[in-house]
Amino acid sequence: MAGGAVRDLLLGREISDRDYLVTETNCEEFQAAFPNAKQVGLAFPVFLIDRIEFSLPRAASLLEELKSRDLTVNAQLLDEDGNLICHPLGFDDTCNKILRPASERSFEDDPLRVFRAARFWAQMPDFTPHEELIQSMRETAHKGLLSTIAPDRIGTEVRKALAGAAPGNFLRLLDMANCLQPWFPEFEHASIIPAGPPAYHDTHVLEHTCQVMDRLNGDPVSVWMGLCHDIGKPLTSKEKLPSHHGHDRVGIEHAETLAMRIRMANVFKTAGMKAARWHMVAAQYPALRPGTKVDLLMDLHLSQTLQPLFRLVKADHGTNILHQAEEDLRRILPVRLNPKDMNLKKKSGEILRQLRAQKLVEKSNN
Repeated sequence: MAGGAVRDLLLGREISDRDYLVTETNCEEFQAAFPNAKQVGLAFPVFLIDRIEFSLPRAASLLEELKSRDLTVNAQLLDEDGNLICHPLGFDDTCNKILRPASERSFEDDPLRVFRAARFWAQMPDFTPHEELIQSMRETAHKGLLSTIAPDRIGTEVRKALAGAAPGNFLRLLDMANCLQPWFPEFEHASIIPAGPPAYHDTHVLEHTCQVMDRLNGDPVSVWMGLCHDIGKPLTSKEKLPSHHGHDRVGIEHAETLAMRIRMANVFKTAGMKAARWHMVAAQYPALRPGTKVDLLMDLHLSQTLQPLFRLVKADHGTNILHQAEEDLRRILPVRLNPKDMNLKKKSGEILRQLRAQKLVEKSNN
């Protein structure tokens, strides 16, 4: 057994992913022994069998093999006799819960490890990023190596981070290590921009975003909405700060661009755009005009984002109004046009909107 499975075993945690290091063989011999194995490794030989990963050594010795891995806590082996073979710092770093590169070349060998390290901190917030980790990430970014990563590999790490216990740590670590460019440029200056007037916010845009993401943990789509909801704020002109009027509509395009840049699935792209567009409006839901409520509810219903959007509102503003929104949606969905009002193109839509709004007015008058 190798890597994170050994780490989790030492920590007494459930093992989610198993992978093995196979020695004393080569690709041809392994493929002959396991004809159903699918080779997936590019930089070094890796095979998948029933979703279990088998890798062949990438170095001449086990010590060098361990140093070629990403982090010291993942550079550990357990042989078939139960003997533990560790990176020189692996066992201590696991016990002390420290995230540190396995070697000075770890991130240069595979720059994706920058984002993997950020993802690990999102998944294991009880660990602490070592200064060596932050420095190695900074050097990798400074050398321009982050731009060489395939976009879909970035997206894969992001999706895993969104499912973490503290997903905001993903952005926090990238910011600490100056690694937001070129994949997350929307947040590059977010840590020096106030999140809003002091009466409403006591931190900067990036930390506020991270805090909202953390409150939404457990639902990756909601967490992505938390990441995107204030994405328009860093674009606010300096003379308007600390207010961010209009950042919601400005953010729609940038949420879409970010999702497309890192190859996020359409469900995430749509959710991020709806988060930017509606989070400010939805926060004022009880005070909205009936017509605006109809616009909001129907857009969220058709995009299947009503529940995560109102979870975002609770995480962002502390107000839990999902039940009220769901009740209003149930009230307006059965409303139908009279036959005489059908097939009138845009006018039919306007009439249907008015009928639905009237239904909400009737409710409030009862």
